[in-house]
Amino acid sequence: MTNFMEYTQALAPKTKRIALVAHDHMKDTLTQWCLKHKANLAKQTLCATGTTGQRIKKATGLEVAPLLSGPMGGDQQIGAKIAEQTLDILIFFWDPLASMPHDPDVKALLRIAAVWNIAVACNPTSADYLITSSLVNTSYDYRVPDYSAYAAGRE
Repeated sequence: MTNFMEYTQALAPKTKRIALVAHDHMKDTLTQWCLKHKANLAKQTLCATGTTGQRIKKATGLEVAPLLSGPMGGDQQIGAKIAEQTLDILIFFWDPLASMPHDPDVKALLRIAAVWNIAVACNPTSADYLITSSLVNTSYDYRVPDYSAYAAGRE
């Protein structure tokens, strides 16, 4: 059995699958960001946790697939989508100055995004850079863990 992860290649589709998440103090900021980038976001497939998704949909008219509220399981739903390789980008506006009762959920979500090597933006500036990248509207080949090799090595 090996002690390291092997990797393989994955292909993110031309139309990116984007999760939108925001903590309470950042929901308005994310909604305003979505309004600013509405034209580009309209070309993508969007999902969002609870109230965040409702606010974005109401303010922008964008089609946003609803998930549960973050603390009620929405963060885990997004984590599962990342692990299943059905999400390409995580836009997660969190408030670094607020205490977070569901901090373990936040850490787990950011960890799984790093494990599966998807693009993550945690604030408006990084999200601006990400959504305006030429890679957003093209297919993109990237490295992911080779879970089949990992599972075979554990047997």
